Amino acid sequence: MALSRIWSAFIIVAILVASIKLVFFRENNKSVFSSMVSGRSGDSIHIKTTDAAHTDAVVIAYLDSFSILQKEEIITVKKGAGVYETYKIQHADGIIETCKTAVNLSIGLIGIMALFMGIMGIAEKAGGINLLSRIIGPFFSKIFPEIPKGHPAMGHMMMNFSANLLGLDNAATPFGIKAMESLQEINPNKAVASNAQIMFLSLHASGLTLIPVSIIALRAAARAANPMDIFIPCMIATFAATMAAMLIVSFKQKINVMQPVILLWIGGISAIIAALIVYIKSLNSEDVQIFSSTLSSGLILFIFIIIVLGGIYKKVDIFSAFIDGAKGGFETAVKIIPYLVGMLVAISLLRTSGTFDSIIDGMKSLFAFLGTDTRFVDGLPTALVKPFSGGAARGMMVSAMDTYGADSFAGRLSSVLQGSSDTTFYVIAVYFGAVSVKNTRYAVGAMLLADLVGIITSILLAYLFFG
Repeated sequence: MALSRIWSAFIIVAILVASIKLVFFRENNKSVFSSMVSGRSGDSIHIKTTDAAHTDAVVIAYLDSFSILQKEEIITVKKGAGVYETYKIQHADGIIETCKTAVNLSIGLIGIMALFMGIMGIAEKAGGINLLSRIIGPFFSKIFPEIPKGHPAMGHMMMNFSANLLGLDNAATPFGIKAMESLQEINPNKAVASNAQIMFLSLHASGLTLIPVSIIALRAAARAANPMDIFIPCMIATFAATMAAMLIVSFKQKINVMQPVILLWIGGISAIIAALIVYIKSLNSEDVQIFSSTLSSGLILFIFIIIVLGGIYKKVDIFSAFIDGAKGGFETAVKIIPYLVGMLVAISLLRTSGTFDSIIDGMKSLFAFLGTDTRFVDGLPTALVKPFSGGAARGMMVSAMDTYGADSFAGRLSSVLQGSSDTTFYVIAVYFGAVSVKNTRYAVGAMLLADLVGIITSILLAYLFFG
């Protein structure tokens, strides 16, 4: 029910905001409804007719007999002596294009899902998942008390967390969906999220990643003096979000996190992360990318060869096992289409209606009124968009670096925020959609609260590290 209310609220608020803009600011927003329905990212949306006051913009191109003048995201077209028209570039697709995007995303997942689900099929028949379950059983049995000892779901979750940790998005999703399917097998009410599913998805959505390679690469492309300067803040922020997710859900499920086994595992993981931080800090930006690429790609190939060799050792019909698993991957990728369409359309309406812009402007005004430092507000768009769309958040981060500079406070903060959490609503749509869970209970609230912890931690760390 919680997800239904949130989804409904997104649509209602977006349409109300657009209606208010159209009624009270008609001259500036006459195309808002059409952009929400049929607009495409990159379209020019007519705002208003202006005068020669816009001639301070810089001439960047010529189109037919019109001279195009650009300043930030506003384009002014000179149509004659003293006559100008202003346009705004649309940065999100309308609902029609978004529906196509949702289907394309699902189709794009089919091959990846088929491959990794096929590999998982071999691993299951060879006993590899059960072996992994026994290894991490002592820890997982404490934070997932409802999962039977040695259940394959533990191995699937471990594979997902490992892939997520190394930034292997393509592998993390199939492993995670397989984990959700395993958890669904022991879920007494198939339409309602179980405690174990909520804990798993909350930990997954916190986005714990060791090396934010894509962020470092984008900062290098933006000519940051030291593209890696956000590495430690990112690592700490995402770790804080993960711990917050575990504590929030544990409190809700009445799980005692002070048990020695839990403390030892968390301490061990923290020590490994600290050691990696020390090592990676000794590398330059190029070496970090080489190290990360080698580690992540090498891990995938290592998993493949270990599973195949295990299947041969156990005398499994490897190709048949692969085909059986791959079929499940195809079916899952198709099953999530309705969930993706519903969620992405609601997000599209929020973005194209200008709701996000209104929230950001309101926050700037509020903090300015309170007399506090408002530098962090310029980096907040990345954090506000991230739960809805990873691509949009990445665009916000790049925009912040372009506007304020890669080494500015806003540019660095937006980079840390980009690496501090995952795309919460996308994760909910894909993972719960894969197992047809409609009642997500308190999952959304727990995940967003963990995101908030990551955002607050990121802001504090930005002030600590970058002043």
